Amino acid sequence: MQLRRHLLILRTAGALLAALAVTGCTARPVTGPPRAEAFNATDTAWILLMIPMAERAHRLTGLAPSRTADPALADLAARTGERLEEEREGLRALLDLAGVPDTRPHEGHRMPGMVGLDTLARAKGATGGEFDRILVDGLRAHFAQSRALCASERLSGGAEEAKELAAVIGGNAAEALDRLGPRAGPAP
Repeated sequence: MQLRRHLLILRTAGALLAALAVTGCTARPVTGPPRAEAFNATDTAWILLMIPMAERAHRLTGLAPSRTADPALADLAARTGERLEEEREGLRALLDLAGVPDTRPHEGHRMPGMVGLDTLARAKGATGGEFDRILVDGLRAHFAQSRALCASERLSGGAEEAKELAAVIGGNAAEALDRLGPRAGPAP
C-alpha cells in the first residue's frame, strides 16, 4: 500500500516536473500598469477632439473631385483625404487602447480649425474657384489647429502611443500646410 502511494506520488511529481519543463517556470516580466492607465486627461481630450476634426476635414476633401476646377487641387484633396482617414483610424485605435468610449463630446460644435457644418454646406453648393477657396481655407485652418493641438499633446500627454501619433499627425499637418502653400482663389 505504501509502495503504491509512493509510486503515485512519484508519478504525480514526475508529471508536474514534465509540465513545468514544457511550459517553462520562469518568472513573468513585470509589464507595468495596464496601458489604459497610461492615458491622462490630455490624451483623452486630444483624441476626442482630433477624431471629429479629421472626420469633418475628410468630408470636405471628399467633395473636391466633383467641385474643384483645379486638377492639382483635386489630387491634393484626394491624398489629404487618405491621410486623414489613416489618422482617424489611428486615433480610434488609441481610444480603444485607452478604454474610453467615443461619447462624441464635440458633435455639432464650432471649434477653431474644425470644418464647420456651415462650411460643408457652402462647399456642397459651390464649384470652381469658389469651392477651391472654401477647400483651401478649411484645410489651412484644420492643419494649423491640428499642428497646435498635436504640439500640446506631445508636451502634456501621458501615453507614449498618443504622443507618438501626435508627432506623426503634427508632421503631416506641417507638410500639408507647405503643400497648400500660397494657394488662394480670387476674393469673393
